Amino acid sequence: MTSSSKRPVSPAHAVILAGGRGTRFWPRSRLRTPKQLLNIVGARTMFQQTVDRLLPVFSYPRLWTVTNAEQAASIRKLAPRLRPAHILAEPTGRNTAAAIALAAFHIIREDADALMAVLPADHFIANVPRYRAIVPAALEVAARGPNLVVLGIPPTRPETGYGYLECGEAFSATSPIPLSSRGVPKPPDDEGSAFSSAPVFRVHRFTEKPDEPTASQFLASAKYYWNAGMFFWRASTYLDCLRRYLPATHAALARVAETIGTRRYASALARAYPKLQNISVDYAILERATREPGGGNVFVIPADIGWSDIGSWAAVYDLSASAPGANISNAPLCAIDAAGNYVWSAKKLVALLGVHDLVIVETPDALLICPRSRAQDVSQIVKSLESSKRKDLL
Repeated sequence: MTSSSKRPVSPAHAVILAGGRGTRFWPRSRLRTPKQLLNIVGARTMFQQTVDRLLPVFSYPRLWTVTNAEQAASIRKLAPRLRPAHILAEPTGRNTAAAIALAAFHIIREDADALMAVLPADHFIANVPRYRAIVPAALEVAARGPNLVVLGIPPTRPETGYGYLECGEAFSATSPIPLSSRGVPKPPDDEGSAFSSAPVFRVHRFTEKPDEPTASQFLASAKYYWNAGMFFWRASTYLDCLRRYLPATHAALARVAETIGTRRYASALARAYPKLQNISVDYAILERATREPGGGNVFVIPADIGWSDIGSWAAVYDLSASAPGANISNAPLCAIDAAGNYVWSAKKLVALLGVHDLVIVETPDALLICPRSRAQDVSQIVKSLESSKRKDLL
């Protein structure tokens, strides 16, 4: 963190979740080169852009990533200054609850009082300065007690593919947010705490992927935010929640943690990890915590930061198009009576004649053509290739 930044007193670590496959970005996205390892938007990969956003707030020694064995080598090449011991490779995917727990057990061995920021590797944020101001605020709320903090994105449409959270009562810097025995951390300078500049609300409940009428009601109410999957808490707070809500996962990873730094670690992890419950942190921890007496200790900070999860080629088009109907292409393009098309080609000139609102993605071994309106369904092609055992195309 730079000397001018505000931050809680406790050491803060950032964990980048980078184990997904990005199946909706086939044919560019493959098992060894998933979405987060591609330059989907901009010249640098999504993972590199995530690191770039975090470096003014977290130093390299406090950056971690959780990925998988197939992608770990690529992560090391993309971010050579990351400590090798901070690149944690899952033997198999077990969703976000386990991935975050794995990181928490590692972090708490280095800093028993550590704060954690948990962040996806493949999201786009347009307003980076605002994001960098909100992160310290979220960490400060997390430092005030056994609190679980989520960034909430103001919804702009009745989106049915996202999770939503409903806001409860508002808090201020002097409100009685539950405190740990450590008390309230003092701000590092005379300008006041980071928390005082950001509104904070208790989370009343989470709703995952509502239907369109419900999403429209959420949008109209102005009480709901999109859950962007960006979380902040103490490592010890998360592990306490894990012990309470997923005791078998906690016990298994606690045994693995005893081998960290030894030759037994890899084999212990390989034995235990495939047996862990496959469940997201939202279902396993956050939703259950909101049902605790008194509403639990789950809080949201609204984050109007120009966020997109870039969930499909259509989303890339929306981010890239300077005007409605523009054709977007990374390659030389000849377009006649053609509009609203997204084109990516590794080498070839692409000529369009009389076509509209298409996604066209060409790689050396595959060609995708689909309406932009069906871009969310590209994952169905991956499933079909899997059932056909076309590993060469996965």
